[in-house]
Amino acid sequence: MEKRIAIEDLPSLKDIFGVEDKNLRLIEKEFEVTVALKPDGILVKGVKENVENALGFMKRIVSLGKEGMVFNREELSRYLNSKGKTKEEGKYGIRVFSARKRFVFPKTKGQEEYITAMRDHDIVFSVGPAGTGKTYLTMAMAVNYLVEKKVRRIILTRPAIEAGESLGFLPGDMHEKLSPYLRPLYDALYDMMEVDVIEDYLETGIIEIAPLAYMRGRTLNNAFVILDEAQNCTAEQLKMFLTRLGFDSKTVITGDITQSDLPGGKPIGLIEAIKFLKAIRGIKFINLTKKDVVRHPLVQQIIQAYEDFYSEKRS
Repeated sequence: MEKRIAIEDLPSLKDIFGVEDKNLRLIEKEFEVTVALKPDGILVKGVKENVENALGFMKRIVSLGKEGMVFNREELSRYLNSKGKTKEEGKYGIRVFSARKRFVFPKTKGQEEYITAMRDHDIVFSVGPAGTGKTYLTMAMAVNYLVEKKVRRIILTRPAIEAGESLGFLPGDMHEKLSPYLRPLYDALYDMMEVDVIEDYLETGIIEIAPLAYMRGRTLNNAFVILDEAQNCTAEQLKMFLTRLGFDSKTVITGDITQSDLPGGKPIGLIEAIKFLKAIRGIKFINLTKKDVVRHPLVQQIIQAYEDFYSEKRS
């Protein structure tokens, strides 16, 4: 069987299907069909059911391409794995409109559970080692909620503890002082939104970046609130933060309990919170592991080496 999709805007196909049709090869492999670009459209050959499934998928891709959505090879692969499910059709793709219009997809089972948790719960704790996507996926979800008008603002915060430095000794205004501490959040934000939009949102308070101490005494309504590097919070700080939650808001707390910079051997508030908040319905705890690391393959090995070293040291 063969069928054809008529495409009026043929030049846009280059962005959608990739250089030298490499993305098309992914589609062929996934649906077990043969795809060819013709002057008047896309010709798909194969078993009837496979052809229909491939055509349905490609129609969604073409439609998104006309909206300006750009798929690189990795993102198209993730989109294929979800069978083209958008937010309305499935639960794993996060649609982010930005200078590089895109979908953000989980790359591991743990990340899938994390995205589902953020959608279904008002308070989510995400604990895991570096490279597991804690910060990036959280920022993607926050931007998604802002763009879809589910919240009116994004609030980013973290404890200002880093190698014993104090904010007061750093040069510049508050944003300049905080910038080094919040770099991972900034990096994720700038990867998902245009620079001029971010600057405008910062000026108008739609996106707010503040040290954890500035959360005291506030009630955060209609906001997506992110507390990053929560392993550097004391129990008192974390309690203060958690009680800021207002109506129509979501709060996500991320941290790596193996990398605390709390001075003087102070107890890690994140560990204590995990112990005695588990009984509360509505709060979700996600534990990401080295299996969820999506950075360079050596990162997983480094994490494993450290785990083995400290395990032998304790025994």
